[in-house]
Amino acid sequence: MSFRVDVWEGGRIALFSLRSNRLRTVLTTVGIGVGVCTLLAIVGIIQGINRSFDDQLSQIGANTLQISKFPWTMGGNWWEYRNRKDLSADLVGPIVAASEHVLAAAPIYFDRVEGRFLDRKMASVTIVGTTPDYSTVSSFVVDSGRFLTDADLDQRSSVAVIGAEVVRSLFPSINPIGHRILLEGKPYRVVGTLEAKGTILGENQDLVVMVPYRTFLSHFGKRQSPNIAVAVDSPDHVLDVQDAITPVLRRERNTPPELGDDFAINRPEQLANMYKQLTGALYGAATGVGFITLLVGGIGIMNIMLVSVRERTREIGVRRALGARKRTIILQFLMEASSVSALGGTIGTLAGLGLAYTVSMITPLAAAVQPLTVVFGVGFAATVGLLFGIWPAARAANLDPVEALRHE
Repeated sequence: MSFRVDVWEGGRIALFSLRSNRLRTVLTTVGIGVGVCTLLAIVGIIQGINRSFDDQLSQIGANTLQISKFPWTMGGNWWEYRNRKDLSADLVGPIVAASEHVLAAAPIYFDRVEGRFLDRKMASVTIVGTTPDYSTVSSFVVDSGRFLTDADLDQRSSVAVIGAEVVRSLFPSINPIGHRILLEGKPYRVVGTLEAKGTILGENQDLVVMVPYRTFLSHFGKRQSPNIAVAVDSPDHVLDVQDAITPVLRRERNTPPELGDDFAINRPEQLANMYKQLTGALYGAATGVGFITLLVGGIGIMNIMLVSVRERTREIGVRRALGARKRTIILQFLMEASSVSALGGTIGTLAGLGLAYTVSMITPLAAAVQPLTVVFGVGFAATVGLLFGIWPAARAANLDPVEALRHE
């Protein structure tokens, strides 16, 4: 009961003191608010970028593998990778047969070409030469019409399935199905369109045209090494499939036993690990700046509270002479400090969230703040005030009542 009375009285006196020194309270609140605002804005932008990266990575698929000449994360001599023997579409069959967990595999040849329809044209359209199984391997979904078929592949048909951005640019007001587009001057009949997919790792997935890979090779040359995309039945079996297809690839490519693999089997998690390595130190430094700003606000609280103790020395002496315990004095000053910090933290949190979302609207940077981060921001601000208020509170409680009463 006595402790609750002390808390009640300490809180009442603290609020009265804050009200009587409005300018000081406002300046202290602004100081801590700026710190919380900076920290929350930085954390919000970091969380947004991380979420955006995770979302984009998930579109690649946690249950997929990409086999290519070059690893996604190069750690050796580029010329060593460049001089490797090219892959070929003939490897697809042995790869599918290598493990029961392989759902499908598809070669991916690609190039950048100009697309045209009547008087409309697009530069740098990504043309992908592949097989019907690419619809299983990738996350592309047919919006209208159909995807490529085995008949298209066998007959080397000049047919195309086009992405949403190509539809918007070349066919803004008509249904593209059945019309012919020109890719580097070669006609292709549109048989299907794809649902919008957005950007993945900086690449616009909607600026794409898919054609049978044999048609691609006959029109755009055969001196290319394809990537081979492999779909696995479960993310739990990805490593098992990698272990199964590695000896198959070595055998099919006649790789001598004494040499290392002359191909790369890439997994999405490798990109995630590289992302963490590249951004970990940067994010740590940015968050550190936010914490430093908040600590500066805490030092401001300590300074103001020490001034407050000095100004109210006589008041403290009167209260001590009338029987107020040290605990009561300490609670009063701690509640005063934490109240200012919590108020500043709340204002700073709202401002930080607003700043983070404003940055996300006017720049390519994303912003996403988790609810726990908001709670942490306000709680941490109050904790900073509490910690930086301990010394002033202890100093006030330890004043000698007689000396305090003599203070003018």
